[in-house]
Amino acid sequence: MNDNIYQDENDLPPITKSKRDCFGDLFTTKGLMRATAIAALYVVLTIIPPFSPLASGLLQFRVSEALTIMPLFFLSAVPGLAVGCLVANIVVGKGIFDIILGPLASLVAATVTYIIGRLIKKDALRVGLGILPPILVNAFVVPVIFILANLEYGYWISVLFVGLGQTGVLVILGVPLYFSLSKLRGRAKFLQ
Repeated sequence: MNDNIYQDENDLPPITKSKRDCFGDLFTTKGLMRATAIAALYVVLTIIPPFSPLASGLLQFRVSEALTIMPLFFLSAVPGLAVGCLVANIVVGKGIFDIILGPLASLVAATVTYIIGRLIKKDALRVGLGILPPILVNAFVVPVIFILANLEYGYWISVLFVGLGQTGVLVILGVPLYFSLSKLRGRAKFLQ
């Protein structure tokens, strides 16, 4: 038997365990693949018809935003969502400010969602609080992008409509996705 191969997490040296606790699955092959898959799925759900017409504008219903609950499960979802948003905004975004600020907003929201997922274990409270960062961050940042892109919707009207669209996506699609993944998590190896 090879001494360099660890059978389970309990066999890991203490320093590796602490790094793994801090960075989760981020720097593992599985974590990198998961981040890549989340990014690709985000892009596809944003740019392909029939979803692309709903992905930008004052009242957005970005189906891909349902994936913003994924950081409740995996740290690797944080960079996956940010990269997915970056690529999607290059294709369907509102210019350079959307390409820069959109992924930054996704990164902030996903990081806060991940922290909520680490701190809260009760499903209903976890998902209830976990959907708030993407709703609030997007509701307040996307209108800034509109202003910088010279789209004259009005800041507070934009906050209202972007927030409503984001809430709709997360309540209609994100929450059921969360509970589906919760049920599958113990049975599907790729979700562990």
